[in-house]
Amino acid sequence: MAFKYSRQREAIKEYLLHTKEHPTADIVYMNIRETYPNISLGTVYRNLNLLAEKEEILRLNGMDGSDRYDGNTDPHYHFLCKNCRRVLDLDMESIEHINDIANKNFPGKVEGHVTYFYGVCNNCE
Repeated sequence: MAFKYSRQREAIKEYLLHTKEHPTADIVYMNIRETYPNISLGTVYRNLNLLAEKEEILRLNGMDGSDRYDGNTDPHYHFLCKNCRRVLDLDMESIEHINDIANKNFPGKVEGHVTYFYGVCNNCE
């Protein structure tokens, strides 16, 4: 199903592509409102959900139960700080071989994985 072009959706995607933070929908909303003052929080949520469904952005589970969003859809890992609740990119070698290990122990077919690392970030340490 094709979706018609939306300047607001593109602005949300661009914002996520240019931030290293992994913002919540509320933070995205506050930033997008600077350009589109009449945008509603509901519109931001709908567009974030649509972009995530289309795999144009990533939806991550934050430690506080909130969804976080990432414009970088390349395979990479995340670190969740138990103290400040920030979500950070973790620069490390790929562990894609974990799919092969999982497939040896599963009767179906493992096609991918989601891995979160957690602990205390350097700011909180």
